[in-house]
Amino acid sequence: MTTKNQRTAYGETLVELGRENSKIVALEADLGKSTMSHLFQQSYPDRYFEMGIAEQNMASTAAGLSLTGKIPFMSSFAIFASGRDYDQIRQTICIGKLNVKICGSSSGLSDFGDGSTHQSIEDMAIMRAIPNMTVLVPVDAQQTRKMVRAMVDWPGPIYLRTNRNDLPILTSEEADFKIGKLYTIREGSDVVVFANGVMVSMALEAAELLESQGISVKIINVSTVKPLDRQGVIDCARSCKAVVTAEEHSIIGGLGSAIAEALRSETDRAIEFVGVQDTFGTSAQNYAELLNFYGLTPQAIVDAVKKVLK
Repeated sequence: MTTKNQRTAYGETLVELGRENSKIVALEADLGKSTMSHLFQQSYPDRYFEMGIAEQNMASTAAGLSLTGKIPFMSSFAIFASGRDYDQIRQTICIGKLNVKICGSSSGLSDFGDGSTHQSIEDMAIMRAIPNMTVLVPVDAQQTRKMVRAMVDWPGPIYLRTNRNDLPILTSEEADFKIGKLYTIREGSDVVVFANGVMVSMALEAAELLESQGISVKIINVSTVKPLDRQGVIDCARSCKAVVTAEEHSIIGGLGSAIAEALRSETDRAIEFVGVQDTFGTSAQNYAELLNFYGLTPQAIVDAVKKVLK
């Protein structure tokens, strides 16, 4: 299966957009060679602002630039982009409904070597709780490119959550992307799995295993966590017997919580979460080792499906 990197897709698309739109500027917190915003710096140095290790200042500067009519994209590791500058994002960017785009790079456990201080397992919960914030989680590099383009035309604050590692390509170049839309990756009738990011490919592997056991699984890619298509979630849930959610994030406050909130009136639908339990990350030799350790695997989804069917 072909794999590509979401960070590279982000940086390359930013360069393309910079060529098309002179209002686009980029801000970085000393991590440009990792977030890949340095590609924009190479092409448009006069529209690139290196803020150093100072995410709070970066957010405030991005807010100011947006007030002059610019479209600022600010980047850092997801743990810092959602945490170190929370006050500035909430008080200035979101209360003011400012047109600032935030890229949280190396999200979830994908920065496997740097441990809990660099692994963002709560960023979706933080960002989706802030009024006026839109939260996007691409499934692959193809969708990342389309998301970054869609962000330019979407008014107001957006948080984009990208993975550090190469991920399988699950969407086509021709496939559309619209903020707020659910995407069916696989049809099924017994259980619907709502997933995003790396967990979509895990859900597809799980569905193959379950099919051999006579269990039919529908898979929905929830690439827009907020605004969530609540009616779409309800319709998918009603088309199956039970619900499973799968995310590379804490089971508290993330995708699972968003789906459960959407289904609050559907009392006859059992639901099970696959995600990081109430714990921090840790260091590992590689990404797969961490995903296995925290139960973010096809087998974990298989077990959750069988549990809800009971």
